[in-house]
Amino acid sequence: MKIDVLTLFPEMFTGVFNDSILKRAQASGAVELNTVNFREFSENKHKKVDDYPYGGGAGMLLTAQPIFDAVESVCQAGETKPRIILMCPQGERFTQSKAEELSKEEHLIFICGHYEGFDERIREYLVTDELSLGDYVLTGGELAAMVMTDAVVRLLPDVLGKQESHEDDSFSTGLLEFPQYTRPVDFRGMVVPEVLISGNHKRIEQWRHEQSLYRTYQRRPDLLESRSLTEKEKQLIDQFKALKND
Repeated sequence: MKIDVLTLFPEMFTGVFNDSILKRAQASGAVELNTVNFREFSENKHKKVDDYPYGGGAGMLLTAQPIFDAVESVCQAGETKPRIILMCPQGERFTQSKAEELSKEEHLIFICGHYEGFDERIREYLVTDELSLGDYVLTGGELAAMVMTDAVVRLLPDVLGKQESHEDDSFSTGLLEFPQYTRPVDFRGMVVPEVLISGNHKRIEQWRHEQSLYRTYQRRPDLLESRSLTEKEKQLIDQFKALKND
């Protein structure tokens, strides 16, 4: 995979892209990460990339020309059109399922905004996706692009070493992840559940699924509304409700 990030502040990505999993992913050849300062593409003699909005209003807007030209510079001749992703608080909420979808692409381009917003022609004629981390506004799109890059790259084959490393992550199955424990079995009187040290893998798998369901019911019941529940899961949820009402 190739990921290009268009930003006015490429230095912000130095530490993030050169440490931990992202560093290892690049070293293994799983991904190529690049930052592009789209100010360098400005045709303005002062390298301006923003201007006042037509019709008046507060703040400045990023102009179309530098961003269109920067995107064209990183697109390779003959390639299928990459996913061009605008960091935007009006965009679709970024989720684990969206990260999984994007991880199947060959080329992603993230556009990091700044100032008051974008010339609408960038949104209308250039980008394929608009994504947001949540219902709040950041000073720029850089932090969001870092988060999304990390979430996508860790899903690429062999990046985490084992496929199972992310298959049970919260949200990957539609449920929150089950509780996990490590040595010692007894730490200050706090004991690991017996089932996990039983060696009975079928019981362990069943316990983990039940715990995932219970944790989701407790913390994110909204996720269960869009899940197609089995009869067994429905029975378990009825039991959870009964315990809650006791």
